[in-house]
Amino acid sequence: MSDIRVKLLAYGLAVLSLFSAGFSAAWFWQANAYGKVIATNEASRQADLALIANAGAEQARKALAKQQDAEQRLATLDKTATEEKVKANAENETLRRAVADGTRRLRIAGSCGAGGGNVPSATGAPGVGDASTVELSRETGQAVLDLRRDIIADQAALKAAQAYIKDVCQ
Repeated sequence: MSDIRVKLLAYGLAVLSLFSAGFSAAWFWQANAYGKVIATNEASRQADLALIANAGAEQARKALAKQQDAEQRLATLDKTATEEKVKANAENETLRRAVADGTRRLRIAGSCGAGGGNVPSATGAPGVGDASTVELSRETGQAVLDLRRDIIADQAALKAAQAYIKDVCQ
């Protein structure tokens, strides 16, 4: 019996070692197959990441170019508006000094029809009307030119805002 036990033990060990060898071979084969799948997936993932990064970089370049273009148009508009405003204010200041030193006078043209407002109607023959000018005092002339300066500033701001909306905000 001991001989049979030894043979059974030997067969058992042989089967166990064959089973072990088969298991190890299957294990290594499966690990190799998964390694290839993982490597393929990683390569695909890296390619996708590169595409995403390139698309993001291109989008950022386009946005930067658009922003720089808008900034350039805004700078051009600002320069033009500032030059126009400076010119108009210089002209207004020249008129202001001329009125202040008396070399120029500010007059307002007007006409009064008979029977209108506080003007008494004439009892004589009817005429064309009383077309004449009214000369303003220096102080009043200065006030009118101050109003003109403010109007110039308001018009320049409005014109600049309209140009900004039209040319930059598109």
